[in-house]
Amino acid sequence: MSDEAFIELDGVEKVFDVRKKTGFLKRERRQVRAVDSISFTVPRGEMVGYIGPNGAGKSTTIKMLTGILTPSGGRLRVAGIDPSRERTRLAHRIGVVFGQRTTLWWDLPLIDSYKLMHRMYRIPDARYRENLDRLVELLDLGALLDVPVRQLSLGQRMRGDIAAALLHDPEVLYLDEPTIGLDVISKSRVREFLRELNAERGTTVLLTTHDLQDIEQLCSRVMVIDHGRMMYDGPLAGLHEVGESERTLVVDLERELPPIEVPPARVVKVEGPRQWLAFPAAESAAVLVARVAAEYPLVDLSVREPDIETVIAKMYAEQAEQAEKAGSAGNAGKAIS
Repeated sequence: MSDEAFIELDGVEKVFDVRKKTGFLKRERRQVRAVDSISFTVPRGEMVGYIGPNGAGKSTTIKMLTGILTPSGGRLRVAGIDPSRERTRLAHRIGVVFGQRTTLWWDLPLIDSYKLMHRMYRIPDARYRENLDRLVELLDLGALLDVPVRQLSLGQRMRGDIAAALLHDPEVLYLDEPTIGLDVISKSRVREFLRELNAERGTTVLLTTHDLQDIEQLCSRVMVIDHGRMMYDGPLAGLHEVGESERTLVVDLERELPPIEVPPARVVKVEGPRQWLAFPAAESAAVLVARVAAEYPLVDLSVREPDIETVIAKMYAEQAEQAEKAGSAGNAGKAIS
């Protein structure tokens, strides 16, 4: 297997049987297709965003990539290994962080979880100490090592989980909502660490998130999945263009003023000294911020990212419109002939 297909999915499907009660003694059985013929490859060392609304099939894909779930159809390989058949062998080559769940031992101090993983993964002593020291420093965990996991804040636990996933030098890291519920400082620290990890060690990263800023700051490529199907695979700028998405610049001025004029942004709402400006997501926010700061009495501002659901809804609308136009053109052609 070449590095061009370090992670490889070819027509992968996952179907669940669901039983629903329809009467006193009756149950209806139906199939739910969580992943529907997904195909993609990820080269070694790439950081890829894998995004979509809730229930799109993201976590199901991650679970198949780790071997937790077995595909219902198609072909799946990670580093040349079939995850569901050789899960134990693959475990030594992957790291996983689920934002909603922890791999740490709840009632033990953080350091004890790391010691247990040292033994579980049979990490050489020297390598374990080197990795632990580096991770503790980069993720600012020194003061937390003797604290029981249950006493850690969400942001602290998340950093602890990321360190745990990397102690054994995995070649690929799966991150499922790694910044969920984190404050701005914790998000920034985690993102900076992931950038360094990828640059220094060439770790392949597959990131699922609802936060487009995670994708924007970390990934050169983004894949969008919805209802188990691939909607888009390409650069983030291209996604914004396809979805015609917009970001919002929220500006607090020193006093109430007429609507701000800084094309291509447009004012969509004004409340006293606060104004909301919408602008194409593919445009640079830095240029707009600089112009507003130079031309208006600014107190504060922030940039709000478009949510994934809105982007995908616009993609659907665009596809439906194109399909309708194609159908109309086809009917017109038949009428002429």
